[in-house]
Amino acid sequence: MDDLERELRELSTWLATPPPPEVTAQVRARLAAAPATRHVERRRRWRYALAAALAALLVAVLPPGRAALAGAVTGLLRFAGITISTSSAPGPPTGSASPLPAQRPAALDAAQRLVRFPIRTPAALGPPEQVLVADPDGTGGHRVVTLLYRGGAVRLDAFDGRLDPVFVKQAGGPGVQWTQVAGAQAIWVGAPHPVSYVDRDGTVRQESARLAAATLIWADAGVTYRLEGGLTMTEAIGIATSL
Repeated sequence: MDDLERELRELSTWLATPPPPEVTAQVRARLAAAPATRHVERRRRWRYALAAALAALLVAVLPPGRAALAGAVTGLLRFAGITISTSSAPGPPTGSASPLPAQRPAALDAAQRLVRFPIRTPAALGPPEQVLVADPDGTGGHRVVTLLYRGGAVRLDAFDGRLDPVFVKQAGGPGVQWTQVAGAQAIWVGAPHPVSYVDRDGTVRQESARLAAATLIWADAGVTYRLEGGLTMTEAIGIATSL
């Protein structure tokens, strides 16, 4: 119960709640309603309350370290614009590196003009060796920016996390776990896994499927980050915290 209480308190910081209703008007409306109408309303409220309680309980028991439950229930985790399949993979992941749609290099200042969110660099890694932008829209605004380090062995992707799913990752087994970056929830995918790109039309681009290294996923100020490379979880969190 101590764990559940702590996780429910953490969950409360994730929820955007509407302003409280005007109670007096609601009470008067209920008193004026016909008895049959009040009975229907009570039944409806109970159904909504039960559904909300079950949903809250399911979400509450997920973070941290409860990703296995999500795999058992749905086989999918959705986090900040990235969908992660936690079902058991049929075999070892396979794939080859291929670029994202219309990916091209750009200087850091030019890349900032091409995306609609601030590009932040991790102090722990210093200036990026290369910057890539990908998937432009009709006005030239690009959807993803990628910063490359250590000869491309470490990459940091950034995109607007309020978008529909951008990446789809297959991560079977126990390699997916919840963690934190600067007090915010994050997901660590500790094993190599295939990752595909979802284009603007919602189509999974299998031709862009590639084998990804261990990956840390987190969101900050509406921007989603995925840090990928030969890093331990502690190293990845240290880099993410220095953003």
